[in-house]
Amino acid sequence: MSLSAILTEAFYFFKNHMGQLAKLTLPILVIQVAIQVWLGAELRGADLENPQFGAGHGAAMMVLLLVFSLLIAALTLFMEWRSEGHQPTAMQVLSHSFAFVPPLLLAGVFSGLAILAPFFILTAFAGGLGIIGLGVSAYLFSRLAYVNFMVVTERLTPLESIKASFNFSGPIALKTMLILFLYMPFSLVGGLVASALLPLGLPVQIVVDTGIAFFSLFVNIALFRLYMVNRAPKAVNLDNCDNQ
Repeated sequence: MSLSAILTEAFYFFKNHMGQLAKLTLPILVIQVAIQVWLGAELRGADLENPQFGAGHGAAMMVLLLVFSLLIAALTLFMEWRSEGHQPTAMQVLSHSFAFVPPLLLAGVFSGLAILAPFFILTAFAGGLGIIGLGVSAYLFSRLAYVNFMVVTERLTPLESIKASFNFSGPIALKTMLILFLYMPFSLVGGLVASALLPLGLPVQIVVDTGIAFFSLFVNIALFRLYMVNRAPKAVNLDNCDNQ
């Protein structure tokens, strides 16, 4: 299936299920964004010569990782059940999502270290090699982009998911990278809006950032559609009614 067809089906899925996605993800996104905004404010206010980060900041980072894992679990589980023709409620999805948080958290840590390692190693070896390391890290990011799906839909362990994602993504690495590039406009818009709204205070910034984060879920949906098309033959349409 062409990339344009993948994006079109993902768009229809996002549009047709926007209400359900909002009920499911917005409460989680509000918490996630609130923590991110607070940490960003703390970072901007820190003394650059002697930054002080206490236990509160460490706890906030841990909660942020847990909340993000819950978000990914809920979104992936919802897409999986809809692809099978089920009509789950937000509470049903959430109640089944908590079990995936620990393995998703571990998989995220392991895959994150694998992705960042080339950049940091080559940069430490020679600063000029950092650009090469960045390219290798970007490539690894595309190869490990399906780790979360492997954990939730294939019920694999974190290490098995990393191996499975790497093996699975080989033939579709380019398409995966092109979809991941869609994060860039969302990030650019988010950064510009955050700068413009900074004087208005944290509540306004949280609301706007949450909206941007919600629409950026389209990238995850497009990745899942690409995954479903290329997985085992039992894969079916993301939603048989999406284009109707």
